Amino acid sequence: MRTAIISHPHCRKHKMHEAHPECPNRLDAISDRILASGLDIALTHLSAPKAQVAHFALAHDNAHIEQVLAAIPAQGLAELDGDTSLCGDSLKAIERAVGAGILAVDEVLAGRLDAAFCSVRPPGHHASRAQSAGFCVFNNVAIAVAYAKQQGVKRIAILDIDVHHGDGTQAIVKDDTDVLFCSLFQYPFYPNSEIENSDTVVNSPLPIASDGNDLKALYTQQWLPRIRAFKPELIFISAGFDAHLEDDMGGLKFVESDYAWFTEQIATLSTELNCLGIISYLEGGYDLSSLGRSVETHLRTLAEF
Repeated sequence: MRTAIISHPHCRKHKMHEAHPECPNRLDAISDRILASGLDIALTHLSAPKAQVAHFALAHDNAHIEQVLAAIPAQGLAELDGDTSLCGDSLKAIERAVGAGILAVDEVLAGRLDAAFCSVRPPGHHASRAQSAGFCVFNNVAIAVAYAKQQGVKRIAILDIDVHHGDGTQAIVKDDTDVLFCSLFQYPFYPNSEIENSDTVVNSPLPIASDGNDLKALYTQQWLPRIRAFKPELIFISAGFDAHLEDDMGGLKFVESDYAWFTEQIATLSTELNCLGIISYLEGGYDLSSLGRSVETHLRTLAEF
């Protein structure tokens, strides 16, 4: 697959308190691993453009957007919730994090790419229409999905593999019958949202210590039949890698080979369904070593498919 990694140096400018796990070093761990592994030469490297306020409004209320913009501090930190803060340069990162998905959609729809990974921060899947939460300011994936629909894509699937439930994304898309949302997550665990399912929402809670065998059973039994029946034209992955065995943010036991298997399944399914492409967005993943290795595995599997 013609595969790109989309990022921007400004995504490192967003900083919270010194010991916060959602830190700029996450992007360094990814880029360093891709370079050291030699994978960089197999990828297209694209610079994320600056998103506009109108893009934020594709998935968020104007009042919430204005609240976030007004909260950007001249110095120090401004708290949005107990886990999420803004610094003076946060908007520079947010604009590029959102812009990466806009560019990914444009490149895939133009037929120049088959897959793209948005290596950006802050993440987005806990942000709902009117609230920032869980390290997330605006919902990058939900915005990109709405933008893709605006460009004429009719059916879209979002597959969230973060250790935490993608509650913000679900809240934004759950009433849209043209979007299929599938989320696996450790349960019970943050954000402790109520588990609901519908024709277009597939929630797959996993008990602590679930591993790759559980992932394979879940995908084969719960997700694959629903995705096939839905026949998406475009697939998004909320690619959190904090379900990794070495990531102490959660208690699941996925390893690189599990992410390779999952990515290969999605690539195979995308080809089978004649999808336009696959766009994945970095969400969680806080152990730097396993994050770098997992993203490399994900991208290598796409690039070599």
